[in-house]
Amino acid sequence: MTQKHGEPSLTAITRRTALVGLAGTATALSMPFIGRAQSETIRIGFPTPLTGPFAAEANDQVRSAQLAVKLANDKGGIGGRKIELLVRDDKLNAGEAATRTLELIEKDKVHAVVGALSSAVQLAVNEVTRARNMLYISISQSDTINEVKDFSPYTFHEALNPTMTTAVVAKHTFQKGSKVVFLAADYAYGHEMLRGFKRAAKEIGAETVGEILHPFGAPDYSTFIPTILSLGADILCICNFGRDQANSIKQAVDFGVKDQMKIVVPVLLHNQRLAVDPEVFEGVVGGSNYYWGLEETVPSAKTFNDAFRAMFKDAVPTDYGAYGYTGVASLLMAIEKAGGTETQKVIAALEALKYDVAKGEQSYRKCDHQSLQSVLVLESQAKSAMKSDADLFKILANEPASESVLRSCTELGFKS
Repeated sequence: MTQKHGEPSLTAITRRTALVGLAGTATALSMPFIGRAQSETIRIGFPTPLTGPFAAEANDQVRSAQLAVKLANDKGGIGGRKIELLVRDDKLNAGEAATRTLELIEKDKVHAVVGALSSAVQLAVNEVTRARNMLYISISQSDTINEVKDFSPYTFHEALNPTMTTAVVAKHTFQKGSKVVFLAADYAYGHEMLRGFKRAAKEIGAETVGEILHPFGAPDYSTFIPTILSLGADILCICNFGRDQANSIKQAVDFGVKDQMKIVVPVLLHNQRLAVDPEVFEGVVGGSNYYWGLEETVPSAKTFNDAFRAMFKDAVPTDYGAYGYTGVASLLMAIEKAGGTETQKVIAALEALKYDVAKGEQSYRKCDHQSLQSVLVLESQAKSAMKSDADLFKILANEPASESVLRSCTELGFKS
């Protein structure tokens, strides 16, 4: 797997070679499971990296997905059928994800799959589900999954994607004439965020003065700091994820970077902010799919938060955790509208669905099945401004859902 499309922590097994090794068992099992009795439990497979550097975000996804299932079951299920969530650890590994997903389809007889938390891993899951005509709701940021070469009519991308995330963040942080230096993780997520920011910078008239790539899981960022400081930038844009975000920002702040330039990230992560002192992240600006503070202005966020607090002892849902809820909830709404789990009927229901379960109205664009949704811009608060331990961020903007921040269907390779 190339660096552009893979995670450095993954094994040498690519998403396609993993499928080749499993293809021998697939021939008789490639059709969707549409002939099952309508009284049986609706089973949803949920692969996510419960272990590894993204474990905190993955476990939050599971909790929010469990909540969506519980709320549906508390109402009697769908058409009298109970829902079951089958969680599997994909270990942030494309080959492992392909194997676990195949098991969910063939052994556990799931009706749909929701999950994944890395660009490369979700593409591996996408390959398996596409080959088996299995519904898949992807809940990890990715631009590639929307493009024709990786598109599957059975896959819906419920997460934000790097193009829309970076466009909105840049709108609120870049200016004409701004000088921007990028520090990006050298794998798919970092490359896609870097590409998105550069696209947005060009449209705004900001200048890119440097691009520095760092390895996944780098323990030391100090070697990059002198170059960053020497470039005379107004903005340091750090494009990485998980523990890398907290570590790189902390070291940049320790070396005085924040005294000379604004620090911007594509996604401001709840769990990584909690991992360090508030002073480290103070003033850092980034995007998000969700923040619990939306409850002050968005009724569905208040409903979601209250249900989450009730189930998890007054905890609040996190950003990437919320994807587990919105992904599963949108799927269950479509199954209900379709009157069952017949694949093509659920696809049609998803394509027509307008849903507001946590953050305002969302819908799936028909050409690439990308979820059109709002994008938040957040700023990390000083400790003195926090009203509680969970009061991490200030909402600078809540940009409504719009196709204007997406690549067009034609640009993605779809025929007009």
